[in-house]
Amino acid sequence: MDTAQRYRTPNPYEKKFGYCRAVKRGSFIFVSGTTAIDLDTGKVVHPMSAYDQALKAFREIVTAVEALGGKKGDIVRVRMFVTYVHDSEEVGRALKEELGDVEPAATMILGAKFVSPDMRVEIEADAIAS
Repeated sequence: MDTAQRYRTPNPYEKKFGYCRAVKRGSFIFVSGTTAIDLDTGKVVHPMSAYDQALKAFREIVTAVEALGGKKGDIVRVRMFVTYVHDSEEVGRALKEELGDVEPAATMILGAKFVSPDMRVEIEADAIAS
């Protein structure tokens, strides 16, 4: 029996590739790689700004965690994949602004390529609901 709870969004890649935004099993919440997709249009937003894309991704991550019964403060780890080295400072600034009070463990990987050339950053997160 599958005891996992799932959170889905209208992001077109979820249906196309067969995954969901987040999964909760027990107290663990795993949020899939999240990008700056407008959920109404399915298009990438802020194609020239890694900072704005990261802000949107972090906010969607918090929404996903909360939808599965967690809180922003339950986020324990984030992994940030960034296309351009020169965007790393801006993505780091977005992390500090959105999750600085949480201080999760974090990794930033540079030189990533994504399914859309307009994507500059993709972020995964893990949380443990308290």
